This record gives sequence, C-alpha cells and structure tokens, in this order.
Amino acid sequence: MKAFVMHEIGKVGIMEKPIPEYGPNDAIVKTTSALICTSDIHTVLGAIGQKKDLTLGHEAVGIIYKLGSAVQGFEEGERVALNAITPCFKCINCQRGYTSQCTQALGGWKYANIKDGSFAEYFHVNDAEANLTKIPDAITDEQALYCTDMMSTGFMGAEHGDIPLGGSVAVFGQGPVGLMATAGARLLGAGLIIAVDTVPKRLELAKQLGADIVIDFKQTDAVAEIMRLTNGEGVDTAIEALGSQITFENSIKATRPGGVISNIGYHGEGEYLMIPRADWGVGMADKTIRTGLCPGGNERMGRLMCLIENGRIDPTVLTTHRFKFDDIEKAFNLMATKEDGVIKPLIFY
Repeated sequence: MKAFVMHEIGKVGIMEKPIPEYGPNDAIVKTTSALICTSDIHTVLGAIGQKKDLTLGHEAVGIIYKLGSAVQGFEEGERVALNAITPCFKCINCQRGYTSQCTQALGGWKYANIKDGSFAEYFHVNDAEANLTKIPDAITDEQALYCTDMMSTGFMGAEHGDIPLGGSVAVFGQGPVGLMATAGARLLGAGLIIAVDTVPKRLELAKQLGADIVIDFKQTDAVAEIMRLTNGEGVDTAIEALGSQITFENSIKATRPGGVISNIGYHGEGEYLMIPRADWGVGMADKTIRTGLCPGGNERMGRLMCLIENGRIDPTVLTTHRFKFDDIEKAFNLMATKEDGVIKPLIFY
C-alpha cells in the first residue's frame, strides 16, 4: 500500500508499506478520505522528536477491510470513522476516566505518535470494538471526518471551560479547532462569544459559527477590548486554541477571577510557558488552567455525529481545498504555509 510518511525531521514523502497486520481485537480500515491537521506539521518539525518513516495522519474515515475475530457489532464493508484518540479502555488512566492519557501522558494519541497513522490506503485500529464508529447513512464521509478531531477537540475546549449558561467566552485563535470551540461555546449556551484572530475568512466563519463579536488582534488590543466589552471584569472562560505564548498569556489576562482558561492549543515549541504573574493574581486569583486532549471512543463519536445529523452544526464549512491522495504532499505543504486561505484540506483516496 501507499503511505504518506515522515522520513525524518523536516522530510516527508509517499512510500510503499505492507498492509498492517491485525489481531483478534483489532481492525483494518480501507481509507476513503482524510483531513490534514496542523499537529502533523508540528510532528514533522520535530515537536515529538525524531521519527523514521512514520506514517502521518489521525483524521480519517473508511470502510472496514478486515475485522478481528473477537470484535462484535461490526461487519466488513461498513463505513466507519474513529476518533484521533484511540484508547485501550483497560489501563489505569482509562479506568480513571482519562482515556486520552491511555497508559501514559498523551498515550491515547497513538496515530502518528506511537504507531503509524492513517495517511495510508489502509490503517490499523486497536481495540476496534470501542474505537470504531458506524457512520449513519444521513452523514457524508466529509462530515464524519470532522468528528474525528476538530469537533471533538474544539468542543472539549468549550466543555472544559465550564461555561455558565449565558456566560462570556473568548476564543483565542480561529483555526479549525478554534472555530469548533466557538461553535461549541454556542451549543453550550454561552451568552457572549468573542473570537480573536486576524485572518478575514476565519473571522467571517467565526461569526457564522456562533461568535457575537470578532476582534482582529492586528487592529485592536484584544485583551483591552475584551475587558471593555465585559465592563472591566473579564470573561468567564477563555479558550486558548492556537498554542503560542502570547495567546496563552492573553487568555489568562482576559479571564475574570474564578474563571477558567481552557487550553486546547498544541504548544509545539520551547521548553516552558510563562504565566503573567500579576494577572494570575500572584497565584491566588482562583483562575483554573485546564488542559486536555480530546477523549476517544465510539460513544463520544456517536454524540458528535448526532449533532450533525440533526442539523445543529455543519463542520464542512471549514473545508477550503480538496486533493487526491497522490497529491497529499502539496496539501501538506499548503497547510504548513497557511497560504491561499487554507483552513482544512480534504484528501480523497
């Protein structure tokens, strides 16, 4: 089969690999479509260390090609999706309720991290009975793709933000995950949603997906404007959806005492993040910093698909480009440079 791999730090390409083997609890999925994520870019730049010919990708849907003998409730040939996070559901961390931290920190994130990812003509699914999700007939492959990471992660940012009904939220960064965090805040009943970015198309989509006010941080001091909009109090919840020092700091500065900073950005560079001491109340402002990696499993995936099926959200507005799998390197480079107004490139197999 063909696979799109990280040969080494800074170098990618398509190579031939054998179709993965599978055990009684596993499955092999024949890929039909996929999405490229900025975290794939971080990986290739060395965020998780040197990797040799590691297949990239963690957002894919397809058809069950082979099914382990112990897997029940599924059949070969069915359309399926699975979360980017594929826990074992048996280890201590999974049993404690932290499925995304399966076995170890970030251990639920297996694809393109501790095993080959899904940018291949076929990919392996561990613990398939819990991780595979049937795609309803009313949902397209493209819609289902957004449940695998963007919706799951963005909505987690809003869920972890403990947004009070009618409360105020600021979302820093309106990339794909930030846009889904904005949509998630609306679905959870936020009364005031403020979206911060500078790319016109992203600010336009933020309004479409639920933002009441958008702030172009190149034109306006975002923190000062958020404080003005909240009568000097700050927001109940700030969602950091970019993964940078400045947005992390601004999230803390813009949050009121007793509020929550929900970090879903991927901080792929540097050894430390700095906390603005005074705005943190020198450690005593009752501001909670919550981090997270979206939970896996078909129970969550089913709920996300229900939102699409019943018309609560259409995530496909994020798809800006389409490529054939043979042209995936072009799509990958486009995602790396963020040129041509790209938000999410869709890959067809």
